[in-house]
Amino acid sequence: MCRSIKTLRPPALAETATEDEMRAAALQYVRKVSGFRAPAAHNRAVFEAAVDAVAAATAELLDGLEVRGAAASARPGGG
Repeated sequence: MCRSIKTLRPPALAETATEDEMRAAALQYVRKVSGFRAPAAHNRAVFEAAVDAVAAATAELLDGLEVRGAAASARPGGG
């Protein structure tokens, strides 16, 4: 898929993903799916709407994920 999209959930990312990180991942996804690095003027609105929708879905996904063992690995000593 998109190799430049990094994993945004713990433990791959120690802290909570920022809005900028989620938007960057969404932009990479939309670029890959659309085949456009930068859309033409007549496609800009739909391109940006797609980035917004993917970023929102990403935030919802990350907020809802329960990562088993994340609490234990976050403690000193890993458990």
